[in-house]
Amino acid sequence: MKNSLGKDFTLMSLLKFTGPPIVMMVFLALYTMIDGVFVSNLINEYALSAINIVYPIPSIVVGIAIMIGTGGSAIIAKNMGENKIMDAKQNFSLICLFGLVLGVLLVIFGLLFIDEIILLLGATEALFGYCKDYLMILAIGTPLAIFQMIFQSFFVTAGKPNLGLITTLLGGVANIVLDYVFIAIFNWGIGGAAFATVIGYSIPAIYGVYYFMIKKETILHFEKPVFRKDVLLTTCSNGSSEMVSNLSISVTTFLFNMMMLRYMGETGVAAITIVLYAQFLLTSIFLGYSQGVAPIFSYNYGERNRAKIKKYFKMSILLVSIFSVLMVLLSNGFEDIIISIFAKQGSEVFKIAKHGFPIFSISFIFVGFNIFASALFTSLSNGKISALISFVRTFLFLIASLLLLPNIIGIEGIWLAVPVAEFLGIILSIICLYRSKDEYGYL
Repeated sequence: MKNSLGKDFTLMSLLKFTGPPIVMMVFLALYTMIDGVFVSNLINEYALSAINIVYPIPSIVVGIAIMIGTGGSAIIAKNMGENKIMDAKQNFSLICLFGLVLGVLLVIFGLLFIDEIILLLGATEALFGYCKDYLMILAIGTPLAIFQMIFQSFFVTAGKPNLGLITTLLGGVANIVLDYVFIAIFNWGIGGAAFATVIGYSIPAIYGVYYFMIKKETILHFEKPVFRKDVLLTTCSNGSSEMVSNLSISVTTFLFNMMMLRYMGETGVAAITIVLYAQFLLTSIFLGYSQGVAPIFSYNYGERNRAKIKKYFKMSILLVSIFSVLMVLLSNGFEDIIISIFAKQGSEVFKIAKHGFPIFSISFIFVGFNIFASALFTSLSNGKISALISFVRTFLFLIASLLLLPNIIGIEGIWLAVPVAEFLGIILSIICLYRSKDEYGYL
């Protein structure tokens, strides 16, 4: 059975193939944003701040899931390119089982130490109750969140990106509807928002289990897993850059919250929450494209087809550049509309967010290229360079910018931290790509 990853893509067919993963990532970004919209409008700004206070925890969960999904997909797609189909199925089953075990362990840990975690994240007395109500329900749904992200990657690897798209859309719609029902009608408060999110996760997660278990005629489905330590280690190392990226989101969100609490109090936290929501939504387009195109690179790397790798690299740079320009235009042309979804025009939260968003949006010029460069090395089974790009860009550069710039130029330094880090990151990405060009043949 010929996998669609081996076809000869044109620019339009490549965009069509990566379209479903892009839409999926946008909807995943919308999950948390939707909670924020309903919570800010139907509860209060403290509840919105609470979501951002605990956001590092679901971000870590997503990071683990993306690590497993993207790192595992690189292995599976490479197996397919080498025509090792049974190995691909066994490794796929092992990786999914690994994700389930990690999910259960995270549930146990999260529930045992939930109070300590919330306090560690810097919740004030006014925010603690909101944080606990929201985080406890999300913690219980951890295995579903992990399975959703894993299957999102593997639907693409199996050549069925539309299935992932459909189930993610259904989950997103369920999340929107149930947010309103649980908060506005049932009056369940912030816990209702979390419960709606978990149900949204469950739809693609449960369907993924059903599909890969029942559809035995497809090229990728569950087989009895064979324990291969090297497969799990390579999965984690391949996907480590994606894990690093999400861990950095956790750390930097925490630092953003602490900085805003210091300079502007809970109102400042609500404002930075809005800007980070917008960033997550817009950068999800780059994440979705990179996730969609990565199995194609992995497959052709397994086939040793350098001509196609070079062709798709050039196409990807063109598409990422176009997306980058559009992101900057969107963020500067519609910032009032985006911010007003969460905060009333004229309010203090609105004014703070409106001031900072245009400065923050400079980062969209660079972030897409950095995300693609990291994902490319993951797809080529070079987790070391991929992790280096992610770690230096999202940990070293960003944390250094956040700690240094506000002390030099005040509140403006908080808004400039991400643009500065992404600019420095693109320099590193170009150096890594140039040094490895002969090894992989993309230039």
